[in-house]
Amino acid sequence: MRGKAGSAKTIIFLCIGCFVAGTIFTGQMWSSGPANHEDHVLLPLKRDCDHKRKLIEGKPGDVMEEVSNTHQAIKSLDKTVATLEMELKAARTSQSGGKHLRQRASSNYNLQKAFVVIGINTAFSSKKRRDSIRQTWLPKGNEVKELEREKGIVIRFMIGHSSTEGGILDKGIDAEEAEHKDFLRLDHVEGYHELSSKTRLFFSTVVSMWDADFYVKVDDDIHLNLGMLVSTLAKYRSRPRVYIGCMKSGPVLYQKGVKYHEAEHWKFGEEGNKYFRHATGQLYAISKDLATYISINWPILHRYANEDVSLGSWLLGLEVEHVDERSMCCGTPPDCDWKARTGNVCVASFDWSCSGICKSVERMKDIHKACGEGDGAVWNVDL
Repeated sequence: MRGKAGSAKTIIFLCIGCFVAGTIFTGQMWSSGPANHEDHVLLPLKRDCDHKRKLIEGKPGDVMEEVSNTHQAIKSLDKTVATLEMELKAARTSQSGGKHLRQRASSNYNLQKAFVVIGINTAFSSKKRRDSIRQTWLPKGNEVKELEREKGIVIRFMIGHSSTEGGILDKGIDAEEAEHKDFLRLDHVEGYHELSSKTRLFFSTVVSMWDADFYVKVDDDIHLNLGMLVSTLAKYRSRPRVYIGCMKSGPVLYQKGVKYHEAEHWKFGEEGNKYFRHATGQLYAISKDLATYISINWPILHRYANEDVSLGSWLLGLEVEHVDERSMCCGTPPDCDWKARTGNVCVASFDWSCSGICKSVERMKDIHKACGEGDGAVWNVDL
């Protein structure tokens, strides 16, 4: 090596040259490579920023339109999800919970489409009341079934069984059913203080048997004009969640021993407070969605002392339209008579003092003659 100084210098210069060339080449790679990657990553962000910048720099109406469209899309999605959830729960009920309800009801009934299902609340001791209804506003004989087939109007006296099931009281209803075929038997022990349970079970049962637009409960000491009832309900057919009746807000009775005593009065505030708005118990109607809700949730729906209060409480926290229909609580003659003469035929008539028609068995025919709409009225209603 010492003898070849020129060669050594040449090698050193070559090494330095290679190092410099390598440094330059590597620097170019680092400067070009990451820049392309950054452009690729930031491209969507740049587009999003451009979109937001255009909204901000554009007209205020453009921004509001964008917000409104997003809000409407969210609301539409929420409604769709809620509807699907209810349909899913209803399907599950019909397959599981609804199965035992159908088994407990009469095997003569099959699930069918209807406009309205009317349940006339009755008791073992009320045979004369039932007969007074059969002789007045209830269609006669086979007309009940014809009305069901042609108009989709289902009418049944609803009743449970006695504490000694199969006893003389139940056999009496069996004989009456064999004659008239107008009963709906519920798996329920009859009793005055069990009306909330009976109402809850009624809606749960009929939803599993009839696919109706409306479900109605009426007492057996009320005069009813079927044509006017159906016409009134038809006005609300397109509304999904309606609760129709004579809305009231009576006092919460906290004194023990009085009629309609509310054992849980403390839940409604101080003494002297009133109940929330709810339909009076003589007659009310609810739409299909609400009846389905009761059918799905009936095991956990709380029962207060009064049946009409219980129903009102079940619907209170829902998106429900309360319809205060005063023609469903007319007085007996001369009130309903005068209204009928002026062309304002009442849906229902009773006496507030009796929470029904006082001495209904004796008076039902006279009230029907004075305030009835005519036997053919219900057949002329266009549904």
